[in-house]
Amino acid sequence: MATATERIPVLVTPQEKARIAMMAREANLSMGEYLRRAAASFSPSEDERLLLGMIDQMTATTASASKAIDKALAFVAESEARIEAQEREARSS
Repeated sequence: MATATERIPVLVTPQEKARIAMMAREANLSMGEYLRRAAASFSPSEDERLLLGMIDQMTATTASASKAIDKALAFVAESEARIEAQEREARSS
């Protein structure tokens, strides 16, 4: 492994620092090594792909639900019109 010579200052809260220190200790690693490994294993492209897939699915589901609601509302409106016509006819006879 190459010798580390560069610094990346990162500001964290005291609580975050304590939590990172505890997790590093539990992994028997220094905080620096723990953070290096965490950064190396982070894969935003995979997370983004999953999120985009979820967004696509939600968009399709929402469109489908919207069409079903519109269809149901149209049916209700037609039913109300039929009932109203029948009531008018009954009153006039």
